[in-house]
Amino acid sequence: MSNEFTLYSKMEKPKLTIGRREHIDFPELGLYGITAKIDTGAYTTALHCHDIREEKGVLYFKLLDPTHPDYTEKEQKFTTYSQKEIKNSFGESEKRYIIKTIIRIGKKRIKSVISLTDRGTMRYPVLIGRKLIKNKFVVDVGLLFNLTEIKK
Repeated sequence: MSNEFTLYSKMEKPKLTIGRREHIDFPELGLYGITAKIDTGAYTTALHCHDIREEKGVLYFKLLDPTHPDYTEKEQKFTTYSQKEIKNSFGESEKRYIIKTIIRIGKKRIKSVISLTDRGTMRYPVLIGRKLIKNKFVVDVGLLFNLTEIKK
């Protein structure tokens, strides 16, 4: 039986270990080095935005908010998006806009589905849910910023 397990585990792609918080990038959005909370209890990934609006089939929003040190007033524009009912951290359903964009965690670039929401009252502007990390990462809650490269 151990031989079967060994063969099976050799076929799987190795998973990177991430900590309970990581610095991540959204290269298509021009957002780099943002602290994200890794939350295996959450299904989806959420990004803090404000001034979210839809006009004539175009979704507009601004990343973060004026209180965040990385805030710029740059307005993002998406023509491909959707809406979905998502339960927030309080268990209440809310309708959120959903976009697809690339997230970089460590050296991995992942095309991801992201919900846009006001996380202004939360400690971290990005929450990474289990849908994004499934089959790619293992979470070690004893680690912080495990994949952050130290700049010299």
